[in-house]
Amino acid sequence: MQGKLIVFEGVEGCGKTTQIQRSRDWLLARMTEIQPDVSIVVTREPGGTELGVGLRQLLLEERGQPMFERAELLLYAADRAQHVEQVLKPTLAKGGIVLCDRYTYSTIAYQGYGRGLSLSLIQQLNQIATGGLESDLTIWLDVDVEIGLSRAKARGKADRMEQAHLDFHRRVSQGYRELATAQPERIVRVNASPSEAIVQQQIQQILHNHLTQWHEQINN
Repeated sequence: MQGKLIVFEGVEGCGKTTQIQRSRDWLLARMTEIQPDVSIVVTREPGGTELGVGLRQLLLEERGQPMFERAELLLYAADRAQHVEQVLKPTLAKGGIVLCDRYTYSTIAYQGYGRGLSLSLIQQLNQIATGGLESDLTIWLDVDVEIGLSRAKARGKADRMEQAHLDFHRRVSQGYRELATAQPERIVRVNASPSEAIVQQQIQQILHNHLTQWHEQINN
């Protein structure tokens, strides 16, 4: 099977990290039967490279001075450009499956809908940073923002993004909703409100359907 980029998206506290790890375990077991030599790589944005780790600290750690919106946008773009070239493209070129915690839709939702920056500018920067690399599947974990923030804060100290005003997070959520409506062929919604096990069942069914479809396309 050709390499596939599977992205997990959603608001703070939607359960991406947990569900990515569960999905990796499920995929490892399933791919052992189908294609045992395939590699499954878990990564994230920001922070999927050595350079990205430093950028992630700049973006998410609370500092004395405010970070302006355009500076924030450009830092995310820099992280993505490094990540695409260093991790995503090489893995996909070898036929691997990448499970990525956030990608281009996060920037549209957070910096576009959330911060109010130009969507056309963000699209241009995403194009530059990715070189046109798009996800093969995006799983959107949809949860009410209040529930998500409550989960996030229960983990410990909130990061800079989690501390943003509730209205900001509501705009981000609306951004994901509009993106999913506009691109149903690429973004699949998952109800992330139930238990971790039930959410994972939904994801496994989606992954099963897409793996089957991808294999049929190759065989035809």
